[in-house]
Amino acid sequence: MTGISIWRCEMQKRRVAILISGRGSNMTALIEAAKAEDFPAQIVLVVSNIANAAGLAIAAKHGIETLTIESKPFGRDREAFERAMQSALAERNIELVCLAGFLRLLTPWFVQQWDKRMLNIHPALLPSYRGLHTHERALADGVKIHGATVHFVVPEMDSGPIVMQGAVAVRDDDTPDTLAARVLSVEHRIYPDALRLVAGGKTTLEGGHCRTDASGSPDDALISPSII
Repeated sequence: MTGISIWRCEMQKRRVAILISGRGSNMTALIEAAKAEDFPAQIVLVVSNIANAAGLAIAAKHGIETLTIESKPFGRDREAFERAMQSALAERNIELVCLAGFLRLLTPWFVQQWDKRMLNIHPALLPSYRGLHTHERALADGVKIHGATVHFVVPEMDSGPIVMQGAVAVRDDDTPDTLAARVLSVEHRIYPDALRLVAGGKTTLEGGHCRTDASGSPDDALISPSII
């Protein structure tokens, strides 16, 4: 009987909230992945700081609770807005938070509430190209490889321990839009996988680095351009 109880405890899925501000493209990828029986997390709440964000309707169609806590009425009092959001998360027993196009800089107070329990996805291979306009900057620098990063959130922007990265080759005829589209496809692959690792207890934080139980890609080399 004890063994059965332990097994059930191990199989319990972590309760996840996703914070969005817009269409929720990565949100949708997480929701779809979490439908799998063996996925160690369940998406139970989607919160937007902008009323009528397109992602809210998508989440509702999937039967997920949605909530709008508008940030604008709080003005410059960022922490007051975050306290309202924190209250909603606590009421629903949220265990992990995923940022998916959430267009707010979070205060150290809120980040501390979710220390080692909040993930973000960034459209660049961190630590390169922190901040905005990552694809334009990558093209301007003439890089040959670009990509996306899932990382734990820390008070410093785009600086937390890296959980997973995915890369694409940069083409000579790329524009910011074409490059962004390929990177977005990678984002949709790595964000669910990163959440699977974290929710499944497959990650360890050591000295500011994230170690995982996962193996590398079958071919650990991505070379661009490729000589045929």
